[in-house]
Amino acid sequence: MTTEPIPIMLDVDTGVDDACALLLAALHPALDLRAVSCVGGNAPVDDVVRNTLRVLETAGRSDIPVARGAERPLLETPVDARHVHGDDGMGDLGWPAAAATVDPRHAVELLRDVCREAAAEGRPVTLVPLAPLTNIALLLRTYPDVAQGISEIIFMGGAANVGNATASAEFNVFHDPEAAAITLDAAADLGIPVTMYGLDVFYQPVVPAELADELVAVGGRGPAELAGSLIRFQNARFDRPASTIGDAGAVCVVIDRDGVRTEPLPLRVELAGTWSRGRTIVDRRDWSGDMAHDPHGEAPVRVDVALEVDGPRYTRLWADTILGRAGQR
Repeated sequence: MTTEPIPIMLDVDTGVDDACALLLAALHPALDLRAVSCVGGNAPVDDVVRNTLRVLETAGRSDIPVARGAERPLLETPVDARHVHGDDGMGDLGWPAAAATVDPRHAVELLRDVCREAAAEGRPVTLVPLAPLTNIALLLRTYPDVAQGISEIIFMGGAANVGNATASAEFNVFHDPEAAAITLDAAADLGIPVTMYGLDVFYQPVVPAELADELVAVGGRGPAELAGSLIRFQNARFDRPASTIGDAGAVCVVIDRDGVRTEPLPLRVELAGTWSRGRTIVDRRDWSGDMAHDPHGEAPVRVDVALEVDGPRYTRLWADTILGRAGQR
């Protein structure tokens, strides 16, 4: 029995690990990548658009529409992560620009149109944001009817335990905490299930140097060579023998839900703390005791929080896809 591919949309700030995720989403036979929206984050939005078009062309998927979205957070001053991802945002590999051009629509309009088409078809899409949630907040509050075309949101961001941009906050949420809070509130209002794939699991699926070399050796300026080169860049920049596929893990969740353990938990985004702005406050209390001292009570928003992942399983899934060995679900 053949299962139809899962319709999916990505929102990205490409980004080394976003590139790893794009390759997986574009190439795995269980996924039907309908559109990619771009937002400023790891790199300025124009660099993100350029990198995204390059990755999709390398994967032979220039048919997928790519649109430029928000260039800055709703309130925060824009920052980037070039110190992690390179001056061009994608490993400074020097690959040529793609021949494909950007979709004329704003990213929010592209997402809106794909969601409405999916609703009309009766096949809602899985929305996978891998970046600051600016585009998604604007989408859900401006066009709430798109909820009919979204089956779920699986976003890379936040953490139950530790930050990376600050001691409290993960980068994607830190970059635009208002957008994260709006997205979570809107999804709850509209009845869209949400899964948070955060730092608690982000670093577990890793690619060792030997596998990166195997990918690069395929050559031909194709997806395997690009994927291996991105892992090599990370290994060299941080002087380590293996590097995470990062955002690609959130795409793995769509394909292989059994590789991750999640728990439905109340969640808030801290917007005002001096030391904790941008933190995702995951409430792991059992609520069986006396909570009389808590003036806030339980958060009104609950999401499925990823707490454990089978890292080697997701690494194999990613690498087999890149090497053309992935089978149908």
